[in-house]
Amino acid sequence: MRLFYSIALLLLWSLGVSAELIQQDLQVQLDPPSGRLQVSDTLRFPPGQKAWTFRLHPNLVPEIQGAGRLEQLGGTDRWRHYRLYSEGNPITLVYGGVLRGRFSPVRESLGRVHRSTRGMIRPEGVFLTGASGWYPQDDSSRYRFRLRVQVPEGWIAVSQGAGPERQGDRWVWQTDLPQEAIYLVAAPFSLFRQSTPFGEAQAYLRNPEAALAQPYLDATGNYLQLYSALITPYPYEKFALVENFWETGYGMPSFTLLGPRVLRLPFILHSAYPHEILHNWWGNGVYVDEAQGNWSEGLTAYLADHLHREVCGRGAEYRRDQLQAYADFVTEKTDFPIQDFRSRQHAASQAIGYGKTLMMLHMLRRQLGDAVFLDGLRRFYEDHRFQAADFQDLRKAFEQASGRDLQPFFQQWTERTGAPALALTQVHLEKKENGYRVRGRILQTQEAPPFSLRVPLVIHLQGGAVREQQIFMPGRAQDFSIDLPAFPLRLALDPGFDLFRALAPGETPVRFSALFGAEQGLMVLPAASEIDYTSLAKAWIGDLPGWALVRADAIETLPQDRPIWLLGWKNPFLPQLAQGEPAIQFQGSEKKVQTPVGLFSGAEQSLALVSRWRGQPIGFLGVAQAEALPGLARKLPHYGRYSLAIFQGTAPTNRLKSSWPVGLSDLSFWFIQPPDPALSSLLKPPFTALLDPALQKKLPEILGCH
Repeated sequence: MRLFYSIALLLLWSLGVSAELIQQDLQVQLDPPSGRLQVSDTLRFPPGQKAWTFRLHPNLVPEIQGAGRLEQLGGTDRWRHYRLYSEGNPITLVYGGVLRGRFSPVRESLGRVHRSTRGMIRPEGVFLTGASGWYPQDDSSRYRFRLRVQVPEGWIAVSQGAGPERQGDRWVWQTDLPQEAIYLVAAPFSLFRQSTPFGEAQAYLRNPEAALAQPYLDATGNYLQLYSALITPYPYEKFALVENFWETGYGMPSFTLLGPRVLRLPFILHSAYPHEILHNWWGNGVYVDEAQGNWSEGLTAYLADHLHREVCGRGAEYRRDQLQAYADFVTEKTDFPIQDFRSRQHAASQAIGYGKTLMMLHMLRRQLGDAVFLDGLRRFYEDHRFQAADFQDLRKAFEQASGRDLQPFFQQWTERTGAPALALTQVHLEKKENGYRVRGRILQTQEAPPFSLRVPLVIHLQGGAVREQQIFMPGRAQDFSIDLPAFPLRLALDPGFDLFRALAPGETPVRFSALFGAEQGLMVLPAASEIDYTSLAKAWIGDLPGWALVRADAIETLPQDRPIWLLGWKNPFLPQLAQGEPAIQFQGSEKKVQTPVGLFSGAEQSLALVSRWRGQPIGFLGVAQAEALPGLARKLPHYGRYSLAIFQGTAPTNRLKSSWPVGLSDLSFWFIQPPDPALSSLLKPPFTALLDPALQKKLPEILGCH
């Protein structure tokens, strides 16, 4: 089956698409110590093409070998532009130069910074993408290529497509599938390989760690099987895990580049890793038309990250987290329509481009049903594979699958900013001869114009039955009336978080993300302490203009108009936490704290928590050892979904993470007193209905449910 599919693809592109591609045959020599590369690139143009305008890095000055003429058109510090006139096909460009590159810090939010680069050649490794300008390219062409790379002894060169093949002192990669960019990664790797029915699984590690490689090889086969069944067969010859020399989470065609710390985190195997594999259908199988918005990240997150949680019974929790992220990170100033999303630049853009988009897709799936939704996805892939597509192409695929006009739905959710805020009012119960009737009204309370919604109402009945009813809500207010066969215990509006909306009071606890996502705030250092928290505070604040750092003895009271971090066990403002929600009681002299989930000591461990004081989040961090501060500065911002985190040692190692208990939602109405918190929300079945039954049974194991 795999061989037949590969042959069919090659025939397809040899008859059609490949005629429109530029063939690049690149011979590359890499010298990592000097940062230099030397390239001989033999270009073959489509029939009839005699000229091509391209760009290169300014350090790389090309010369022609063959019949033709090269004209320089100018450029910038980043690019040099050229016009190539060919008098024969093929024609070869020869060039070389130094591409050492550099890292640029990118601050996502308070405490979260990652390093980015367009490309570099360094003694510790090589990372070259289209953005680094290492090969001739333009904005519109697609490429097929053969890449032959000479690297130092003990090194391996990695790229997309089929390979690696060893030819003498060179590593060879090639692909006939239309590519938007050509990637080249190299380092002193140990290569691990394992065949699967859907393509070869590969792992490139910087040390010969077979015990680390094997779980990734096994997971690769499982995920290729899962997504091939869900969408269509995997389009590439291999998928590879490649260990980078700095912390990244990049997805390239047929491989992913993960940082050394990232890939060793136990949860990555069933979170970020399948996300990057699925990008080979969405983003690297169907390309993104950047001018019209990036749909790929939200769709990939929905079918990878969300699918994982849903199969494992935590789908509603995951969707609630997306709504919380939007509430914590997106303000009126930072909001934008999802059709304007291009890539993740900061936490707000992630909450919109990933979270809001996947919630839109979830609402669409519930409206169309699983069978039609899957049909639409498959149509979208088949119609646009290895072509650029936008949100309108996605809409048309679902319209063809459903026979419905989805223009109003897509226009509302891709072009509008903001989120609806809902209220449940005027609920009352009537006794009927053969049962009961519940009436009420749903309101949209946001200042912006109303959204057109399908609001799920879930009713738990006496005897254990659960009834769900969709209420169409085209305007600001909508009355409803539902007949019931038995006495209702609870009426809940969207308890499974199936709508993109603002969260109501009582639906989620205050979390660290409310602090790390804030545009402005105050960090308060203790006036006297055996441990100096200044380095951590400055690392978190960085160049964020809205955050300030003060000593406790420099202020008389805490401001009430912004989030606050209190640092240190001797901070004099800790009593304010006792006035918040939930209430936190400190025994400062003993370094103990009573929380809603237990009594904890900070005498020998580091402790962080967050509460809400006078409408604003207020956090606390106390450490037992100063040596733990650098690790906490790096790690704690990644615990945004929790309310409490405890760490041990100087590394430090997380020992406990927890969220405060959730109270009664304002979007629930109880017909019994006192309410019974044991009644669970209605959760939808896993998104696996159309999969092969044997694979469906295996899913919890594949996805690492526990």
